[in-house]
Amino acid sequence: MTERVLSPRNRGFLFLDSHPAGCARSVADMWRACPAPARAPEGDGPVALVIGSSAGYGLAATLAGLKRAGIRGIGVSFEKGPTARRTATAGWYRTAATADIARAAGRDLVLLNGDAFSDTMKDQVADLVERRFGGRLDHLIYSVAAPRRTDPDTGTTYASVLRPIGRADRTKTLVFDDEGVPEVREVETAPAEGDDVEQTVAVMGGADWERWIDHLAGRGLLADGFTTAALSYIGSPLTEAIYRQGTIGAAKAHLEATARTLDERLGKLLGGRAVTSVNGAAVTQSSTAIPGIALYTGLLRGVLGDGLVPPIDQLAALWDQLTGAAPLALDDEGRIRLDTFELSDGVQAAVAERWESADTATIAELADLDWFRAEVRRLYGFSVPGIDYAAPVATDVPWPDHTP
Repeated sequence: MTERVLSPRNRGFLFLDSHPAGCARSVADMWRACPAPARAPEGDGPVALVIGSSAGYGLAATLAGLKRAGIRGIGVSFEKGPTARRTATAGWYRTAATADIARAAGRDLVLLNGDAFSDTMKDQVADLVERRFGGRLDHLIYSVAAPRRTDPDTGTTYASVLRPIGRADRTKTLVFDDEGVPEVREVETAPAEGDDVEQTVAVMGGADWERWIDHLAGRGLLADGFTTAALSYIGSPLTEAIYRQGTIGAAKAHLEATARTLDERLGKLLGGRAVTSVNGAAVTQSSTAIPGIALYTGLLRGVLGDGLVPPIDQLAALWDQLTGAAPLALDDEGRIRLDTFELSDGVQAAVAERWESADTATIAELADLDWFRAEVRRLYGFSVPGIDYAAPVATDVPWPDHTP
């Protein structure tokens, strides 16, 4: 078994290696932080499918589902294993840790590695639901962030882009140099051109979510009262030009329109529901790639401190609503809103004031940079309390076996 001493090596917010023990501990910490239900789930628990189960809100959905709702079922993600030169991706190690937690909790959780956009993966999941989980699926959580998608019908590959629509956007952003010193810069992002919007919607909109529902319904695998939620984000007016009003925002609007279509169909067919869940800001591998989001999130934490609600708590609340443990609370657009802690007028005014004042000289006073840096490093298993980073660690962790 290969053992190495691993140190964080990064280019901006992207790290070249991940730390297996740190990733495992971060998953265990999320599990412990997840609030337990008032009453322990009884019996086998509902059958759930989480698409995008290895990172960010999808990982939180998986862990919160196991602990809060007592789910069993399937998680799907796309991760790379270890090689002679590189460790596995952080999601690979987090998945292995999630499997250990599910096993210890007595929950039958199958974790699959592959392209969620493909019909091959959809067939594999449908076969598992049929053979292993009684042929009925109760819940589906859709949490996919990907740069590309190949349409199984046409073979066309679409690529998503992060661009404003209509005109260039100039915004502040937060970067760190090789020594970890923060700098606030202004960056300009060129507007979408050609078919950028259509390409991004094809990747990040609701097409694949709807295809999953169609595929499973076509096999007769959706239970009466089936519920599905796609995870989304709206965010602040400070970032809306690049996000909610940009190409990604167009994709999110398509996702929400898909939810309304699916909700009507599932209601008639099964007495079921389809919703989007609008989550609050968090440091994720996806969010750090968006201009301005790192600065905004650091400032938001500076305003809220521990009042910034972590993903595991948000997803525990989502599971309560999906399972009926709490009422389904929807906004006027039919969305579950888990971001109210972030978007209140008072919080946004305080963040906007800090945003205006933020520059390289003042950023350390305005944003919680220690927290933000640690959160980024923890995405890859570094800066996790309780880990001896001077000790060699085994890197060739196997993907979880799902033999019954």
